[in-house]
Amino acid sequence: MDDIVKQAMLKWPNVPHCYGWLGLDARGNWYMRDDRAQSLGSFASGIPGAKGSLLQHAKLIEFIQRNYASDAQGQWFFQNGPQRVYVELEATPWVWRVASDFHMTAHDGTGVDWQQCYTDERGWLYCQTSLGFGLVHTQDVTTAADAIEQGLWNVQNILRSELPGRFGFAISPQGMQATKKPVQ
Repeated sequence: MDDIVKQAMLKWPNVPHCYGWLGLDARGNWYMRDDRAQSLGSFASGIPGAKGSLLQHAKLIEFIQRNYASDAQGQWFFQNGPQRVYVELEATPWVWRVASDFHMTAHDGTGVDWQQCYTDERGWLYCQTSLGFGLVHTQDVTTAADAIEQGLWNVQNILRSELPGRFGFAISPQGMQATKKPVQ
């Protein structure tokens, strides 16, 4: 986490969290979700416009990725100074890129070590790595299939609906907030 972010957290410890405004898609792209995008449906709904606007500013994306973390409930967030901006996920908290030598990196460029692969009922390929659980980028599935065919990676079947519970992540922190009962 950036030092400037840590300093802001100390200076302003009680800033409310932000939900629904940032999303990570299944290809590792970040989206800003304004009120209009949120009103169209959930980030992962597939409804045109619900994802919001694709972020393209390289320095902003780098800042988000350096300050990307999860809380004890498996909700992923971007620590934006003193404020946590919780991330809506299309699929998983990480998206893996697979090189021709089967070396893997996360969507933020961090190198990872493969541990286990899974495939769901849609045929999507996921990997547990030294950094955590994520989806293999669609452009790299063929390379990952080569690793599987060569016997370097083994694959287990899993239901997509089981992924968040088994691997401890929340697809929609905003949805989790909406279902919480108010404290009496």
